[in-house]
Amino acid sequence: MANAIKKIGVLTSGGDAPGMNAAIRAVARKAIVSGIKVMGIKKGFQGLLNEEIFEMERNHVSEIIQRGGTVLGTARSSEFRELEGQIRAAEICRKQGIDALVIIGGDGSYRGALDLSKQGINTIGIPGTIDLDIACSEYTIGFDTAVNTAMQAIDKVRDTSSSHERCSIIEVMGRNAGYIALWCGIANGAEDILIPGKYNYNEQVIIDNIISNRKKGKTHHIIINAEGIGHSTSMARRIEAATGMETRATILGYMQRGGSPTCKDRYYASIMGAYATDILCQGKQNRVVGYQRGEFVDFDIAEALSMQKEVNSYQFEVSRLLSQ
Repeated sequence: MANAIKKIGVLTSGGDAPGMNAAIRAVARKAIVSGIKVMGIKKGFQGLLNEEIFEMERNHVSEIIQRGGTVLGTARSSEFRELEGQIRAAEICRKQGIDALVIIGGDGSYRGALDLSKQGINTIGIPGTIDLDIACSEYTIGFDTAVNTAMQAIDKVRDTSSSHERCSIIEVMGRNAGYIALWCGIANGAEDILIPGKYNYNEQVIIDNIISNRKKGKTHHIIINAEGIGHSTSMARRIEAATGMETRATILGYMQRGGSPTCKDRYYASIMGAYATDILCQGKQNRVVGYQRGEFVDFDIAEALSMQKEVNSYQFEVSRLLSQ
C-alpha cells in the first residue's frame, strides 16, 4: 500500500501553536524515508488556493523543531469557506499531483479537511491548537507550551499583586474552551476560575468571595478568566468599585502562542506527524490523529467532528475546593 501514495501535501491552518514545526518535520522526514514526495503549502488553505506550493527536502525541515510558530505560515481564508473555493482547492491538489493532504490545525482546520474530502481529496488531520478543544484527542499540539507560558506569567503577576495587595484578573486564551484557565487556576492557586459552561456571570459571588477572604486575612486575590468569558477590564472596574480593593486586569494574549515548544509538545507532535504519514501508507483515508489513554489513534474525520468535549466536572470541583 505504501506505493499507492506518491506525493503528499502538508499545511498548517488556523491559529499557530508551538510544536507545529515538529509535526511538519516528522511528516516530511517519514514520507521522504518512505519514498514519498512532500509538498509544503504556505499560509494554510489560502496558500493552497494561491498555489504557494514547493517540494520539501530534508534540509527544509532542519533546525526547526525548537522553533515556535510554523515555518509554513498560516492564514484565514474566507474564499475556502465557500464551496467554489473548496472545489478549486481540490482541483489544484489534482493538478499538483497531490495524492493526500496532511492538515495540522484545530477544529476549523478539521472542517476544512472534511470539506476537501467531500471533493475527493484524501485528508489526514493532526490536532494543532493551544485550546485543547479537539474532542477526539486528550492532547493537542501546543497546549503544553501555552499553559506553561501562561502559568509562568501568572506567577509573576501574583508577585506584584501580593506586593500591592491587589485583586488581579488575568485573562488567558482558549476561545470558548476553558482548559488553559482551569489548568492555570489550579497550578497557580487562583481564588476564582471563570470558564465557559461553568461560570454563571454572577459577579456578586466573586465580590463576596473577595470580601470573605479579606476578613480571613488574605491580602490579594487572583482570578483566572478564560477568553470565552472576557471583558476583564470592565470586570476589574466593577469589582474594585464593589470591594474597595484595587483591581487590575492583565490580558496575556498572543504571548501564549509563541515561544520554543516544550519537550512534550515536540515529542507528541513528532509522533503524530509520523503516525499521519504511516496511516496514509497503510491506505487509510480521511482520518484525524488523536491521543487517548496513552495511545496514538485515528478516527474518521466526520466522526471526530461529531464528538463533544467539556471541561471535566470533577476537575473543576477540585479547583474550587483547593481555592478555599
